[in-house]
Amino acid sequence: MTTHQCHWEPNARAALVEQLRAGDHRYDLIVVGGGITGAGIYHEAAAKGLKVLLIEQKDFAWGTSSRSSKMVHGGLRYLASGQFGLARDAVRERQALLNELPGLVEPLPFMMGHYKGGFPGPWVFDKVLAIYDWMAGKRFRQFLKKGLRDFWLPGLRSDQLLGATRFADAVTDDARLVMRVLHAGNQSGGHAINYLKALSPLVQEGSVVGLRLHDEMSGAQFEVAANVVVSATGAWTDALRSELGQNQVIRPLRGSHLVVAQWRLPVSFSVSFLHPDDKRPVFAFPWEGVTVIGTTDLDHQDHLSEEASISVEEVDYLLRAVNQQFPDAALCSDDVISTWSGVRPVVSKNPNQTPDLKQKAKPSDEKREHAIWEDQGMLSVAGGKLTTYRLIAQEVLERAAAMSNCQWPEADWSSLSVFSEASAESCLASKQRMIGRYGEGSVHVDRLCLEELDGQKLDAFVASTQTRWAELAYACCYESIVHLDDLLLRRTRLGLLLPLGGRDLERGIKRICQHYLSWDEAHWQNEWSRYQEIITRHYALPGALETSCEARKTA
Repeated sequence: MTTHQCHWEPNARAALVEQLRAGDHRYDLIVVGGGITGAGIYHEAAAKGLKVLLIEQKDFAWGTSSRSSKMVHGGLRYLASGQFGLARDAVRERQALLNELPGLVEPLPFMMGHYKGGFPGPWVFDKVLAIYDWMAGKRFRQFLKKGLRDFWLPGLRSDQLLGATRFADAVTDDARLVMRVLHAGNQSGGHAINYLKALSPLVQEGSVVGLRLHDEMSGAQFEVAANVVVSATGAWTDALRSELGQNQVIRPLRGSHLVVAQWRLPVSFSVSFLHPDDKRPVFAFPWEGVTVIGTTDLDHQDHLSEEASISVEEVDYLLRAVNQQFPDAALCSDDVISTWSGVRPVVSKNPNQTPDLKQKAKPSDEKREHAIWEDQGMLSVAGGKLTTYRLIAQEVLERAAAMSNCQWPEADWSSLSVFSEASAESCLASKQRMIGRYGEGSVHVDRLCLEELDGQKLDAFVASTQTRWAELAYACCYESIVHLDDLLLRRTRLGLLLPLGGRDLERGIKRICQHYLSWDEAHWQNEWSRYQEIITRHYALPGALETSCEARKTA
């Protein structure tokens, strides 16, 4: 592996932290937050030749960026509210990501059924989608009336069904997208370190000049200087800003999802429909060989230091919606393989002024646009869409370059970054998937596919998933694995795709970790116990729902 990735190899993280602690380092830019927004800023700045450090208090993509709805949406929501500029930007960015990262960002057709008396009707929806297609430069929309239940949407509710509209968007593995962007920043000379927390800004003569940091692994605290500090911490934005005396601006909203086997709800599209209770959009879509049902939208009142978890009410809400739209499926809690919940960092319309949630706007009415604040020379950014992360990054860097304490080289911050693997259309599907997910690292995945551990070939797929054992080995070697959940919930998604987080595969996973991470028996047992607790508390059904379908039917 080339030198630019050495600080992500086993044991190299500790050495880099010690260098930061002992040395007299000053960075052009420190980025706080290892989600998609922070990763985008890191990549763009490093590509322009700046000396950049990115720090993340947990693991890369630990927050919203591994627990989103996986959609690379265009701007359909923006069109509905008349925000044509934002819609145009989102559509163009979606198309750019589809072109640059095939195998990671993939087309996903959407289908929306139209029912008599329902909104929007086929005619109105077609006119909105006409603008959408015009912005994309290609017609995708199609109204379908025949063969819906027999071919397009088996099991769809047919009562008063007028037809369905097909249109285009895209889907990704959000955590792997973050890793691709971070790798690109590493290749340009940046340093990205997980489990390194920003405790407070360092202020001199009224301006932020660096950060005081805490290393979760060693317990060490130390200071690092920078010309500019950017906080891209999402739902945690208020924490650093409060250190500078600023008021709360973020309204954390939780969105939860259910994962079921694809044979229990076989959909080939993302099927969008309105919940029968509150008319909110809900969807079911195919992802990584399973079917995902989402999402909810409600105030998240638990402490942000804990991973978000689905509630009993949210499970019932999602099952009620999908069973109303697909009545033949009769899904129940027994069908749920896993769950995940993410916290959206929504910039509230009325921050700090209405502590009573009943007085606030409905969660679904809050705007999703990003916002940028400057506080004593520290920039903070929150909100926005995964799709437009690069545009947000460029805007942040333009603001940073204009600040008085910034002495950066002249650069065109408006130019889009382009991944080197801009086209893999001629590859086999399996090869395209590897290139999309790992970029230049796919060469090392291929090499690892030739290896065996105790007779287990690493090119074999893990259980029923599309993930190979070699991908786990690659992550252990080159992607800063500190804890087992880093490997199974974010570098790969096995914890979401397999029952009980992959508990039945303990032996094979242990073999990988002990060989490539040099974990001894005690270390492995601690990590396995920790991982099982995380799965039980945050990625499984709530305890009150752990009943069988038959018990629920007869209750």
